[in-house]
This record gives sequence, structure tokens and C-alpha cells, in this order.
Amino acid sequence: MQIMAEPIYTVASDSETTGEDRSASIFPEIDVGIDIGTSQCSIAVWNGSQVELLKNTRNQKIMRSYVTFKDDTPSGGVINELSQEYDMLSGAAIFNMKRLIGRVDTDPVVHASKSLPFLVQTLDIGVRPFVAALVNNVWRSTTPEEVLAIFLVELKMMAEHQLKRPIRNVVLTIPVSFSRFQLTRVERACAMAGLQVRLMPEPTAVALLYAQQQQQQAAHENMGSGSEKIALIFNMGAGYCDVAVSATGGGVSQIKALAGSPIGGEDLLQNTMKYLLPNAESIFSHRGIDEIRRMGLLRVATQDAIHKLSFQSSVQIDVNLGNGSKLCKVLSREEFEMVNSEVFEKCENLVNLCLHDARVGIEDLSDVVVVGGCSNIPKIRNLLMGKSKKKALYEGMNPLEAAVSGAALEGAVASGIADPFGSLDLLSIQATPLAIGIRADGNSFIPIIPKNTTMPARKELVFTTVKDNQSEALIVVYEGEETRAEENHLLGYFKIIGIPPAPKGIPEITICMDIDSSNMLRVLAGARLPGVQHPATPFMEVKMPTVDDGHGWCAEALHGKYGAAMDLVTLRKKS
Repeated sequence: MQIMAEPIYTVASDSETTGEDRSASIFPEIDVGIDIGTSQCSIAVWNGSQVELLKNTRNQKIMRSYVTFKDDTPSGGVINELSQEYDMLSGAAIFNMKRLIGRVDTDPVVHASKSLPFLVQTLDIGVRPFVAALVNNVWRSTTPEEVLAIFLVELKMMAEHQLKRPIRNVVLTIPVSFSRFQLTRVERACAMAGLQVRLMPEPTAVALLYAQQQQQQAAHENMGSGSEKIALIFNMGAGYCDVAVSATGGGVSQIKALAGSPIGGEDLLQNTMKYLLPNAESIFSHRGIDEIRRMGLLRVATQDAIHKLSFQSSVQIDVNLGNGSKLCKVLSREEFEMVNSEVFEKCENLVNLCLHDARVGIEDLSDVVVVGGCSNIPKIRNLLMGKSKKKALYEGMNPLEAAVSGAALEGAVASGIADPFGSLDLLSIQATPLAIGIRADGNSFIPIIPKNTTMPARKELVFTTVKDNQSEALIVVYEGEETRAEENHLLGYFKIIGIPPAPKGIPEITICMDIDSSNMLRVLAGARLPGVQHPATPFMEVKMPTVDDGHGWCAEALHGKYGAAMDLVTLRKKS
């Protein structure tokens, strides 16, 4: 029974002028694309004929993602060159914020970050971790949002200087596995930097770039719009691994399935560091300045070794860790792959999951696109060629520039820019990376919007009461894929009150979930009795998420206080 009208979705453009002289600008006011990775970042814009990556004052298109707090004015990798021997190894540089943002201190990813050469402390109670940089021999606390905002301000200033116009709107790439809670943290950082943001999953951005390339190739070969192509997109950077299956034709990129996990080059690095120095945990346990410096030295040496193993079979590692401790070892590619076998296995599982969810066989794949900072690792490339039975991977794009280029394309399309050559006749049809639903039927997670649902989306389910004359119902909203409610991401909760007195199983509690074109999630809920035209109470509309930091214990607290007194069960319709 459909009781709520479908909304009319419109895509609004923020590209209208507000009095500035547009002719004074090199480029018209177009949303820029930004890719802030765990270790590297870049910014790009449509220049009227193609995507152009902007360069900083050191002529770099790809910059390192870090912020140093060594004096009163924090500075990031956009403006200043990081001095490896001082900033990175002294505890003054904060990086890997993409791995920490929106996570609580019980998260394994946060615990793994304790080996970074700055201060990360946890209390293991489900609250934000304590992060600090060493400034003049004092630990100065900060937050992942603050670090990201500082970095975004520098990128904004750099772009405004080159484009000679204010930057207001950006398309920012994000990992597939980010929860909606993490997305709100990223949005908060963008707001702190004075930016309006549209978030785009990284493989979705790559898929849009692929769609444009296929469209241009078809036009060049006089093939009209070209036939549909199915592409497997594998994106693995320092912090995350994302996989997508996209169907492309005529400039339209439709995401058929997404899969993602917080595994990446950082895991490869930490596993290799532990292998090279098995007693590292005891050496660095005190987290003093000397220990942090040694940790940084080992990190830099290991990073360099992993990079060299991409094009040679073994590498000699020599690093002086101080206090008479030296590391001299030959590391082979076989050892590196053995030490990281679990990471590579997880990568393969993500590919299998994505193909399964997309209902695509390997024989249906037209191309396999491999991008990201880990794209040159031989094991990754061999895994994907073996899995897809391809003789070669797609070589049509720069693996480090693909995501930001796709984001810049999306920015140009969203800005409503007209292109006489049809290069922007593109459409990206996105999908939900995780299912969204509520706790019901005991402690089960009941999806209302399934994973990989095309966005925008609006779906509903009808539930009913579990007790006679039950007057209230607790709606607890989750995001995830696990069957038990508490094993998913808690997005929020609210109560429906004033349910009409009736035997259990009679009232109809309609829960509707709506994701609009800007990815805003709204949950609507209300109660009615069968055969009654009007709802018994006004429907409630709640924007999600509603919870803040420290949300890990909220579900337990709710269950402890209310138990099953306000539960719901799925209403089985009579056939």
C-alpha cells in the first residue's frame, strides 16, 4: 500500500553569479573536483575543453595530505614542502586523517593508527580518539575535522589564486565504505573551510571519467553513442579499497554495484613494518619523542622499499633507528606478498562480492580499470587480470588522477556548463553503498532501502505493534549489511507516540526512507489503523543521522532502558 506520494526531484545549480565579473576569471564559475586521499591529494577543474589538474607553487599536481603544527599557524602540504627529517619524524605532522575521521576509539582502524608518528590515544569506550601534534615540546590536541578543514582552506586558496575567482562549490570524492556518520564529519570540515560540498564515491567518479572516454572513442570511430560496456573499477589507495561495476553507454554511467573496505596501502605498510621489526611494539610502546622519531624512520624506509618492489624483485633496507638499533635486511617481493596475503585476499573478496551483487559474470566485463596509489603493485594487477581473465588492464587513464578528474567532470555537469562538442553530455547514476533500515523483529536489521539501490530512492515498509494497546514505537535507524541490528552503523532514533489503542498486530506503522539527489536521507514514520483514511498521528520526518560522537553505546542504552516495550515487527500482508 503506497500512502506517501513520490517526491519530484530537481538538481539545483549553484553556479549563478552573485554580481562578480565573470569575464575577469580564467574559467567560468564551475564546481571544482577535489580528491583528498589518505596520503595524497589533488584538485581539478573543467577548463572549457577538458579537465585540468591545478598545480601548487612547487609545480605539483599531486600533493601530500598532511598538516604540520610546528608553530602558531598550522600549514598543509599544499603550500609548504614537508621536511622529511623534521616534520614527519618529530610528531608535528598530522596525516592519515581520512582513516580517522568519524571513527570512535573502539574501531580497529583507530587502534592501527597508534603506530603513526604522532599521538593517537584511546579510552576504548566508543568516543572520539584523542589526536595531538607535538608543538614546541607540547602535545597540541586537534581533531580529524580540523586537520581536513585546514587542508581544504589551503586547496581553496590555491585554486582561487589560479582561477582568479572565489571557490564556493566542490565535488569531493569519498570512500565507498564511509558511513553516513563519517560523511557528516567530512561535510562539517568543508563547512569550516567555507565550501558547499557534493560528495561522490571514488569509483563512481572514475566510472564517469570512463564513460566520457568511451563516449569520445565512439564519436571518434563514428559509432554513434556506442554499445553498452561493463567495467570493473578497482580503486585502492593508502587508506581504502573500493570496487564498482558500472554499465556505460552514450555518456551515461550507471553504478550496478559497490563494495568497499578500510584496507589499503597503510595496512600493507604496517604489516611490512611489523615483519621487518617484530619487536616494534615494545620499542615504541612509551610513545616518547625518540620513539616517535624511530617509528617515522622505519615508516619512511618501509614505504620506500614497498615502492621499489613494484618494479624490482627485492630491495635492500638499511635504517639506523638510534640507540644502537639498526635494521639491515633484504626484503623480497615474495616475502612482501606473503606478509600481506590477508590484505590481498580481502581485495579479491571485494571483487567477488561486487560482481555477485551486480549479477555480472567475468565474461561480461569489457574492461578492468585499476586506479589509486596501489595500482602499480604487481600482486594487485595480477590478481585482477587472473580474476577477469583479461590479458591487459585498461590503460586509458592516469591511476593517480582518475578520481579527481571524474569529480571535476561531475562538477562541470552539475554547474550546468554547456559544451559545444558534447564532452559534458554525461550522466552519473549513483547507487547506495550500504543498506538502510531499522531494528525490528526482535534484534534484527530490516533493510528498507537495500544496498545498491539507484539514487534518488524512496521506499517504505509497514510494521506493526508487539503488545496490546501499545501507544509508542521506537524507531532505531541503522546502515549496513549485518543481520543483527547492533552490528551495523547506528544513524539515529526517535519515537512515534499516540498510536491508537488496538490489539497487537493491528496498527500499521509505515516507515518510509527517502534519499534525494544530494544524498540527504530522511526517515518518515507514522501510524494508522486499517481501513482508516487519515493517519492517527501526524507523520514524523527526521533527517539522518541524528547521533553525534560517542554513538557506539547509544543502542545498548536504548535497549537497556526500553527493552522490548516499544519494538515493532514486520507486518505480513495477507496474500
